[in-house]
Amino acid sequence: MLDLEVVPERSLGNEQWEFTLGMPLAQAVAILQKHCRIIKNVQVLYSEQSPLSHDLILNLTQDGIKLLFDAFNQRLKVIEVYDLTKVKLKYCGVHFNSQAIAPTIEQIDQSFGATHPGVYNSAEQLFHLNFRGLSFSFQLDSWTETPKYEPNFAHGLASLQIPHGATVKRMYIYNGNSLQDTKAPLMPLSCFLGNVYAENVDVLRDGTGPSGLRLRLLTAGCGPGVLADAKMRVFERCVYFGDSCQDVLSTLGSPHKVFYKSEDKMKIHSPSPHKQVPSKCNDYFFNYFTLGVDILFDANTHKVKKFVLHTNYPGHYNFNIYHRCEFKIPLVIKRDSADSQTETCTTYSKWDSIQDLLGHPVEKPVVLHRSSSPNNTNPFGSTFCFGLQRMIFEVMQNNHIASVTLYGPTRPSSQLRTSDLPHTDLKRLSLLLSWQKGEMEEGHVMTARIRSTNFLSLGASGSRLQISCKRR
Repeated sequence: MLDLEVVPERSLGNEQWEFTLGMPLAQAVAILQKHCRIIKNVQVLYSEQSPLSHDLILNLTQDGIKLLFDAFNQRLKVIEVYDLTKVKLKYCGVHFNSQAIAPTIEQIDQSFGATHPGVYNSAEQLFHLNFRGLSFSFQLDSWTETPKYEPNFAHGLASLQIPHGATVKRMYIYNGNSLQDTKAPLMPLSCFLGNVYAENVDVLRDGTGPSGLRLRLLTAGCGPGVLADAKMRVFERCVYFGDSCQDVLSTLGSPHKVFYKSEDKMKIHSPSPHKQVPSKCNDYFFNYFTLGVDILFDANTHKVKKFVLHTNYPGHYNFNIYHRCEFKIPLVIKRDSADSQTETCTTYSKWDSIQDLLGHPVEKPVVLHRSSSPNNTNPFGSTFCFGLQRMIFEVMQNNHIASVTLYGPTRPSSQLRTSDLPHTDLKRLSLLLSWQKGEMEEGHVMTARIRSTNFLSLGASGSRLQISCKRR
C-alpha cells in the first residue's frame, strides 16, 4: 500500500517520486514506468473521437488514484484519490488516512483546521469540504438518517447537519480555490530537469513555401548552485533549411537522440525513384522530444532538409514519445476571384476544416501503416498523408493532425558549393584543374589545402569538376 504525502495546491508523493500539478504527461508516465513493480495496473483513458473534449486520465486502479491532464497542454491539472481504502495519506508528516485511522470529518477538521462552510450537491448527494487547492467529498446516500439541510441558515450561509463519523469518499488536489474552474498551472521549475521546452513554434515561409522554424523556448535558469533563485527563462531561436549541423547544435543544444535512417520508404512516390542514386551514407535525425520536433540532415551535406512537428494525440502510434508541439503554420489560400490570402493551421486544427479553407479537393492520401516489426500490427490503425505546399500532413482517423513534415526547397546538383562538401573532404582535395594562366600545365593534378587556397567558385561541367582559385 502506498504511503503518500498530500501537499495542497501542489502535489501527491513520497521520498522517491512525486506527482506535481503542472507536470507534463511524459514525466508522470516515466515515474509509473520506473516504479512499475510498486504501481501496477495503470489505465490510459481518453476520448478516441474527440480527444480535446475530455481530460486525459491515468487511472492507477490498484491504488485508487486518478491523474487528470489537460486535453490541450497535456499538463497535470487534478489529482484525484477516489478510493481511500487503497492508500495511506498524511499531511505535514501526520497520517489522516490509514488502516488504523479513518478519514472522518472530525479527523479532517483536526488535521487541516477550519475552513469555509462546505457545499452540498443535492443532485449527487455529495457534501464538498473545500480548502485552498484541496477538496474532500462525503457521500450522503449511505447514511441511515437523512441529513437536515437548511438553504438559508444565518449570515447568508446554508447549514447541513452531518452525522458524526462520516468518512471521506474522494479527495482532490488542484490549483486555486475552485475545483470546477481550475486549470493546469505552468510547469514547475522542478519539472524542467535541465531540459528546454517549446512554448510555441511558428513556421516561417517565403514565396515558395516553408523556410524554417521560429521557436519560443522555456528553460529553468538559476545562479551558480542556488536552486532557490531559479527563474523561468524565455527566449527565441530560429532554425532554417540549409542550416548546418553545427548551427542547429549551437541554436537548440544537443538533441535527446540521434537516429540514422535505414531506408526511405516514401521514395517510391517521388517522380523518378529509379533514377535516384543510392547513397553510401544515411540521412540522420536530431530528435528533440521535449520540443516535439525532429530535424533531418542530409548525409552528404549535413544540412537541414526536413522538419517534423508532432502533436502527440492519444491514439497515435508515437503517442507519449514527444511532447506536444504547439505550432502555427501559415497556409496560402488562392481564390479565383480575389488575391491569395493566408490562413493559420494550428496543432488543434482538423483536416476537414483545412480542406474547406482550401476550397478545392486535395489529392488522394498515401496510407501509412506503422508497426515496430513486420510481424506486429498497429492497434491504433492507419493514418493518411496529404501533400500540401511542400508539407505532408499526417492525419488520424478522427481527422486530427498527428504530425506535419516540412520540406526544404529542392536544389539542383549543379549548384553544389564548397560548403556542402563534408569536412573531411575539404581538408585535402585532389582536383583536376584547367589552368589557363599559371605555373602548372593544363591537366596537371594538384593537391589543394584549405589553408593555402581560397575557393571562389565550384561548379560541375559534365563529369569533369572545374575550380577557380587563387593563391595567398
